[in-house]
Amino acid sequence: MAILRLENSSIYTRLNDIALALAPLKVQIQYRPIVQNLFVQALLARDTFTEKEKNQILNVFNNQFQEFKRTGGYKWQELMVLHPGSPNLYNIVSQCDRYHTHKDAEALYIISGEGIFSLVLPDGRQAQIIVQAGEYIKIPAGVKHWFCLTGLLEMKALRYFSSVDGWVPKYIKTKTCFH
Repeated sequence: MAILRLENSSIYTRLNDIALALAPLKVQIQYRPIVQNLFVQALLARDTFTEKEKNQILNVFNNQFQEFKRTGGYKWQELMVLHPGSPNLYNIVSQCDRYHTHKDAEALYIISGEGIFSLVLPDGRQAQIIVQAGEYIKIPAGVKHWFCLTGLLEMKALRYFSSVDGWVPKYIKTKTCFH
């Protein structure tokens, strides 16, 4: 269940309330049940995958991708795997206080674990949203945000792309994040 916390300490846990609070940014958040497949559940409990296993997971979630492709214009997807042994985990953690934007929307479907997005609202206030397994979040192009893992330090998500360079972050020099 997603949890939204605003800078004024207001907390929202109902998706409708979260969507309303984030409406000025046009952020989308939806709950989409995880496929109940014992094989995939066993795989998702692990930290690493072979290429064959990654493709098996992507195939299980292909219906979701086809829908997102049709409705969001995505061209491809990839499986993002973060855990304490991930080689890129330090890079992600070290950027947790640096806002950035993207040329394209940042869209994730969380299939295991959880993460935090911090967003800058149009009036300059900040909001943090914890997204968990079964939640899809789409942050439009140009919206100032950062991403970090929760204390669990584990998340597996499907990332959706519409262009090659659309996900390249453009970092913003100010560091005014609230935690």
